[in-house]
Amino acid sequence: MSSQQKAQLTLEQHEEATRLALWGGQLLLQYGAESQLVETLTHRLGTALGCDWMDLAVSHNAIVLTSVSGPRYLTKTRRIVDRGINMTTVSEICRLVVMVEKGLKDANEVRKKLRQLSDKQFHYNRWLMILMVGLSCACFARLQGGDWPVFGVTFVASAVAMFVRQELHHRGYHLLMNWVLSAAAATSVAALAPAFSLGNKPELAMAASVLLLVPGFPLMNAISDMVKGHVNVGIARWTWASMMVLSVALGILLAMNLTGVWGWL
Repeated sequence: MSSQQKAQLTLEQHEEATRLALWGGQLLLQYGAESQLVETLTHRLGTALGCDWMDLAVSHNAIVLTSVSGPRYLTKTRRIVDRGINMTTVSEICRLVVMVEKGLKDANEVRKKLRQLSDKQFHYNRWLMILMVGLSCACFARLQGGDWPVFGVTFVASAVAMFVRQELHHRGYHLLMNWVLSAAAATSVAALAPAFSLGNKPELAMAASVLLLVPGFPLMNAISDMVKGHVNVGIARWTWASMMVLSVALGILLAMNLTGVWGWL
């Protein structure tokens, strides 16, 4: 049904549709969705709930939305707090939008679902995360020609770094300080390989053990945003990701200075 055929919402319905659409957009931004996807899904959710149109202004730490129903305009804004990458939440909101468009969910059900997504914490078991991160970094070292001693040192170093990263996050450390100390922990353990000549390419362990700290997703989102015209958000994301990379470099240099092992530099 076109926007001209829609019945005008009451003020209460209009406010509710605007609030829910803005809430969905906020969750998308908080959990790592690119700006174009945020705009598209927020617009689709608002119009599916009965609004004639939705206009959005997305920034790195805020989202502003104006909705239209008949002659009435409503504008609301929400602050964005970065909560890391969580594609489960993004996928759930995509599914929710499709169900609303098909008439399978109404505003009350949307509100309940968004509340559930806001309150629920999607986390894998922390020890499983440590195991899998250690294996992924160790496998990279193996693929680059490292032998089994290099594999083992890389596994231990990256697992220790992941444990330190989780602990610092749990204790409320600033993200950049978390990255510095996690990189320092990984490099300090991996320095055992060149220090004791473990394996055929001991310096490889020092390089591979910090791969868990590479901000690949934020960098990809930054490029995607700039390519698709969201230059301000893309630059902000790129700057933040660059600061994370710099923090990792500082952590590596700190550990190398402390251990006296310069490895692959």
